[in-house]
Amino acid sequence: MDDVRVSESGRFSGLDTFGLATLTDPITPETFLKEYFEQKVLVVNRNQPDYFANLLSFEDIDWVLTTLHLTTNDISMTDARRKMSADEYAFESGLVDAAKVSALFADGATIIMPHLHMRLPKLSDACRAMEREFGYRFQTNIYLTPPGEAQGFHPHYDNHDVFVLQVSGSKSWKIYDTPVELPHRGQGFNPEAYKLGPVSQEFVLKAGDLTYIPRGVVHDAVSTDEASLHITLGVLSKTWTDLLVEAVTLASMRDPALRRSLPYGLLQGAYDRPAARETYKALLARCADLVDADEMMEQMADDIVSTRHGLLWGQLSQVARLGELSLDSTVGPRPNLICRTVEKGDFLFLEAYGQVVEFPAHVRAAVDYALNHSRFAVRDLPDDLDDDGKLVLVRRLIREGLLRSL
Repeated sequence: MDDVRVSESGRFSGLDTFGLATLTDPITPETFLKEYFEQKVLVVNRNQPDYFANLLSFEDIDWVLTTLHLTTNDISMTDARRKMSADEYAFESGLVDAAKVSALFADGATIIMPHLHMRLPKLSDACRAMEREFGYRFQTNIYLTPPGEAQGFHPHYDNHDVFVLQVSGSKSWKIYDTPVELPHRGQGFNPEAYKLGPVSQEFVLKAGDLTYIPRGVVHDAVSTDEASLHITLGVLSKTWTDLLVEAVTLASMRDPALRRSLPYGLLQGAYDRPAARETYKALLARCADLVDADEMMEQMADDIVSTRHGLLWGQLSQVARLGELSLDSTVGPRPNLICRTVEKGDFLFLEAYGQVVEFPAHVRAAVDYALNHSRFAVRDLPDDLDDDGKLVLVRRLIREGLLRSL
């Protein structure tokens, strides 16, 4: 099967190194984007059971379940054999009963923890690493399935691409056909309207393995004779449709012709159809003239930067130790930092975490150096600044959550 790749590489060294190359190894990012992304399923078998151990463990799940006072917004349970209700594993208050969750898991139900990256820093960092590479949002859903051919969902497709990272245990997967190629977010799977096609591919993911499944590809999975823990890393792509909708909206703010009402008599068809068709084509062309493609691409990029709020784990201790900072201190940017710098006149604006930090333009070289070197001594900053200036700049960047002491 030419879409199954085997890697003998070891466990990746840590979350600072996480990214597309980590996920798809031995397939390079270039090959993945050219041959697989939005096109076909990829399976990577590694023979490295601890490859994803830095990301998640059973102990993490147990800690989250038993100490974070979860509600039914934080966890759900499913079983393909029957319909389940949140009343089975939650108190009337909506808080989750960890004992009932565990008992239902023992009886064959799958535990789902959506958006666990909002609670576990290592999953947050993994999502940010991918967002920095791709330029659109990522999310995690965690699936813990008991042994014995347990199944959480019947065959279905997702309306976003997914990477499945098998953390521990194993799961048997089946791939079917693609009833909707690259469905939009509003095109959810409808089992009543879809007749399941034949199985086109079967494989088992063991700990350390990965599969990538494009949106629209029908699939299902069952556990084997061991419990399965996997991370589904969801790709919330920005599409050309998203860009075009935004472009038309922006164009309408610049040209009143786009804001005019549709023809009188629309319901009865009592309007000049040829004229309406010509207007439609002319307005579409006018949108392209009014809004530059580069401008829209920049707007999409700005949206990602402005909405990636700070995940500043350990920031209080960083700020508390600012007084200890010296020219010999080793510092570096926060891993997977998503930010942009814009110079306007005498000022440099650094956009990150939904905020804009202002600096004098003459520190541009020092800021660029700080954000593009994984670790450096404060004294290594360019000599555009004197020693006191270097310390002032680094302290400011740490306060803003952009650098950290190492």
